[in-house]
Amino acid sequence: MDANSELGDLYQELILDHHKRPRNFGVLAQANHHAEGRNPLCGDQLTIDVQVDGSNIVDVKFNGSGCAISTAAASMMTEAVKGKSLAETDVLYHRYHAVVTGKIEADPEAMGKLAVFAAMSEFPMRVKCATLAWHTLHAALETGEKVITTE
Repeated sequence: MDANSELGDLYQELILDHHKRPRNFGVLAQANHHAEGRNPLCGDQLTIDVQVDGSNIVDVKFNGSGCAISTAAASMMTEAVKGKSLAETDVLYHRYHAVVTGKIEADPEAMGKLAVFAAMSEFPMRVKCATLAWHTLHAALETGEKVITTE
């Protein structure tokens, strides 16, 4: 089995698993950062709740509905950033976006399971699905925008 086939199988397995059993799904009562994200083209709608203490993400949850890619990306994002510093999260946000849009190659050591989303660069219409949760998290933490859209 070649590496591309193995990566494709891993991608499908992870996407389906996180879509069917999303991690950190729900409302976070202790959130002190919040934003809403919408992808009108696909119909994805989600909210991101984040509890930040000092410069660390203590907890993060998402809620809403979306396609399999959007839900899986949000689920995997919450796993990746929980417990990280805001600075580490910002680096990961920019790296993830660059990988998904095909600007850089995925580095599995730096990105972990998120590297499987590198395949999105081949499907430009799906990039918005894969990045919605990340843009919403960024809005909640950085920009002060409370509602973002992919349009």
